[in-house]
Amino acid sequence: MTEVTSSKMAMELEDKYGAHNYHPLPVVLAKGKGVFMWDVEGKRYYDFLSAYSAVNQGHCHPKITKALIDQVQTLELTSRAFYNDVLGAYEKFITEYFGYQRLLPMNTGAEGDETALKLTRKWAYKVKGVPENQAKIICCENNFHGRTISVISMSTDPQARDDFGPFTPGFITIPYNDLPALEKALQDPTVAGFLVEPIQGEAGVFVPDEGYLKKAYDLCKSKNVLFIADEVQTGIARTGKLLACDWEGFKPDVLILGKALSGGVYPISAVLADDHIMMTIHPGEHGSTFGGNPVAARVAIAALEVVRDEKLAENAQKMGELFRSEIRKINSPFIELVRGKGLLNAVVIKPHNGKFAWDVCLKMRDNGLLAKPTHDHIIRFAPPLVINEAQILEAVAIIKESIKELE
Repeated sequence: MTEVTSSKMAMELEDKYGAHNYHPLPVVLAKGKGVFMWDVEGKRYYDFLSAYSAVNQGHCHPKITKALIDQVQTLELTSRAFYNDVLGAYEKFITEYFGYQRLLPMNTGAEGDETALKLTRKWAYKVKGVPENQAKIICCENNFHGRTISVISMSTDPQARDDFGPFTPGFITIPYNDLPALEKALQDPTVAGFLVEPIQGEAGVFVPDEGYLKKAYDLCKSKNVLFIADEVQTGIARTGKLLACDWEGFKPDVLILGKALSGGVYPISAVLADDHIMMTIHPGEHGSTFGGNPVAARVAIAALEVVRDEKLAENAQKMGELFRSEIRKINSPFIELVRGKGLLNAVVIKPHNGKFAWDVCLKMRDNGLLAKPTHDHIIRFAPPLVINEAQILEAVAIIKESIKELE
């Protein structure tokens, strides 16, 4: 293996040998611990992206990494051709943890969404009685559920869709945070489900009106339609509750989890539902070679125990309120709007002096904090949930300094 000796060398290797399907911030990271990361040259940074909320428990959490190491040295993979001695215990743990009867384990968030789509269609035909091949799923404009063909078929982002057609049929797209539009779409008797992010993360941490989610859930119930919550990014304590849906006091019919389900150390996703939905899937109809493998099962248990035992939801709520309060004190022509919930936050950047959100992120990098723009004019701020008050205040000082230097 080629030894990487500098950040410049690492970036040149990726540029020459890797597909150009990402545009990373120019920093090369070599180490992480808690809320911090270090680059190849040893400079320390606050991590305010958390691998898009996969590292809620902080980098290299000792309990989670120990679970990974112990299991991978014992039994790493059996496939689902055989039983293993960890999966059943994990299934019991996670269903009791979130209050569902069944788990279908997968690996990535996009696979979780695809699984939920298949499960919803299967339920539509076997339980609701929708005529074969007519089931529809309602989704929202500006959604982000992944990048598979079926998922981008729901997207309204030209960057996600252009030159990737033809697209999968069976989706109805409505505006987000629009109950009348949902009510109208639900008039179609072939609608099987409504797939929604409780907060649209990739769209720029767009938080819907208070009560929207519960009212949407009630509308779905009135029409015998499944409410499918994509909590891959918002779930597992990120917004100040275990699930973002918990803020409005209801349980989605189908729950999709990923990212922080592993604390960032392993690709793990999950779809949770009760018997009348989950048991419509039979052997051979869906699965994954790696889904539910012993390492994933052991790691996910440890990751969820950390969230519970360290009270990360409570900390996310408290630190999120502090972060938004402090950021709103910054008087700058760059800052147009601050929004968020828990430790999932965004600052809408107004261009100033020919500088944009990307320039702000580069300046923050120079000053020791890492975040990334979304949609060119919005910066998402989502540190690990283990962050404390002193660290929040130091990070805000870095953000303020960086913005002032660009003015």
